[in-house]
Amino acid sequence: MNTPRFFKFAVFLLCLVPLLWIIADGLTDRLGANPIEEITQRTGDWTLRLLLISLAATPARHFFGWRWPLRMRRMLGLYAFFYACLHFLTYLVLDQFFDWGEILKDIIKRPYITIGFAVFVLLIPLAVTSTNTMMRRLGRRWAQLHQLVYVAATGGVFHYLWLVKADYRQPLLYAVVLLLLLGARVWYQRVMLPVTMSTRSLAIPPH
Repeated sequence: MNTPRFFKFAVFLLCLVPLLWIIADGLTDRLGANPIEEITQRTGDWTLRLLLISLAATPARHFFGWRWPLRMRRMLGLYAFFYACLHFLTYLVLDQFFDWGEILKDIIKRPYITIGFAVFVLLIPLAVTSTNTMMRRLGRRWAQLHQLVYVAATGGVFHYLWLVKADYRQPLLYAVVLLLLLGARVWYQRVMLPVTMSTRSLAIPPH
């Protein structure tokens, strides 16, 4: 029992490292010529990374039998939302200085901001309903609602692809990882799960 708890606490602390790194670089003037852009990029990167890592928990159980990633999934998802909030607040406060008119124009005219804002809105109900109480209250609807995480991750990848003007390597890497995770999900549901259910039904003796 102690090892999983310690491991979970270690992962909790590791998820804070990107934020501490940003703060340290800010205090030592190592955020480059455009600090706001650098903070925006780092918080956006970690939002997407943590989303993808959280999505990998279910395939890890299905294909490798690892159950421990499922214990981290909720925390990783909440950290993804935390970095998404920092990403959005950097744009809202440091970049636009609460200029709601310009923000509205950006959301309407710039596709990458439109989809980025939509992704942020999608993450809000997922974060709000992440508690055990909400899981019990929503029942089956909870699982249906949390399928939106795949939509959010897909939107995050497109947000990054539209944002980048030259070097597409990193957003394309995220896209490949997402496609692999989606492919693993489809493979499990269409191929492995029916075989498993069939095997279980044959193992049950007739009455």
